[in-house]
Amino acid sequence: MDLILRNGRLPGDPERSVDIGIQDGRIAAIEADLAAEGETLELDGRLVSPGFVETHIHLDKSCILDRCSSRRGDLEEAIGEVAKAKKDFTAEDVYQRARCTVEKCLLQGTTHMRTHLEVDPAIGLRSFEGVMQLIEDYSWAIDIEVCVFPQEGLLNYPGTDELMVEAMKRGAKVVGAAPYTDSDPHGQIDRVFEIAREFDADIDMHLDFGADASSLDLDYVCELTERFGRGGRNAIGHVTKLAYVEPERLATIARRLGDAGVALTVLPSTDLFLMGRDRDHAKTRGVTQAHELLHHGVNCSLSTNNVLNPFTPFGDCSLLRMANLNANICHVGAADDVAECFNMVTTRSARLMNLTDYGLEVGKSADLVVIDGPTTQAAVAELSPVLFAFKGGRRTLTRQPAHLHFPDREQA
Repeated sequence: MDLILRNGRLPGDPERSVDIGIQDGRIAAIEADLAAEGETLELDGRLVSPGFVETHIHLDKSCILDRCSSRRGDLEEAIGEVAKAKKDFTAEDVYQRARCTVEKCLLQGTTHMRTHLEVDPAIGLRSFEGVMQLIEDYSWAIDIEVCVFPQEGLLNYPGTDELMVEAMKRGAKVVGAAPYTDSDPHGQIDRVFEIAREFDADIDMHLDFGADASSLDLDYVCELTERFGRGGRNAIGHVTKLAYVEPERLATIARRLGDAGVALTVLPSTDLFLMGRDRDHAKTRGVTQAHELLHHGVNCSLSTNNVLNPFTPFGDCSLLRMANLNANICHVGAADDVAECFNMVTTRSARLMNLTDYGLEVGKSADLVVIDGPTTQAAVAELSPVLFAFKGGRRTLTRQPAHLHFPDREQA
């Protein structure tokens, strides 16, 4: 074997210790007391998991706090501030800021990513060009796919449609939307479905971002998903309006999403920061209860969204932190639901992105992380650090466990 991870524990099976053999970049064996030779890494009962999967992050506009203000802290201001700043973006500028963000993700054990990139006449394809170069340069550590979308509108912003189509021709894999910024929200959704069919691409939309749940665009998305037979290929993100509906209606909506095969991504940090700005007291959290949707058959993921910009002026790119934050916000306490918070940054995220070469199975690519804890529940509850990460069997990250130096004990 090229590498053997000894005495690790698997998600969902904490009582059993196994060895994982890696050969030619793939998982060759998972068994107790593996009879094989090769380079060995002793895990001492720590958790081994498939790498973390970031389904929704904005690399192009990360790390721009020094160029923007955030006084009101609401969505309208954030969109406006970024719109002004991005006019001066260059491909090199985007590359350098996105590189810093990607490296933070790598340090937290992320091995797969979908980044949402804005295209419109103000920015052109400069962000796209910068990120496409980054994808190539960091392919040794992470797989990144691009979702292009019109942040400031599509039908009301002439020239944006052509740029989205050009980006799809040049390598974008997913087409996105933000219909709440368009003069014709359903018209934008229609056009995005057309582009997706033209390029046989998945769809990932920003949707139903707000607090008024009297009408929901997700109903129309489900309708089109079923009409065009796209179940399992469409995702929607944010959907903060679902945080404001009563349980009975939420269950009905969840069943609709599950039946249509539309997945949903919750962005805990951004949604918590932006929602509730319409109130001066008793402010709402505005974060959709993903674990409740799971109970009704909806596939959900948790993701970072924005990093150090007016949409979210925070972020270390830890998906475990997002899982922990979500559990706190949404009052997740049941052990099974806490474990699902972990799944929503690993296996469920991979399912949302339709990743086929992913998972802790013999034959899959050895894209793995080793976490300094025994179980998925402990990892979420205690924010256990990632000690090792591997991409295609090659080690990409090493972090030493913390060590207390007691004054009355001999130090190693």
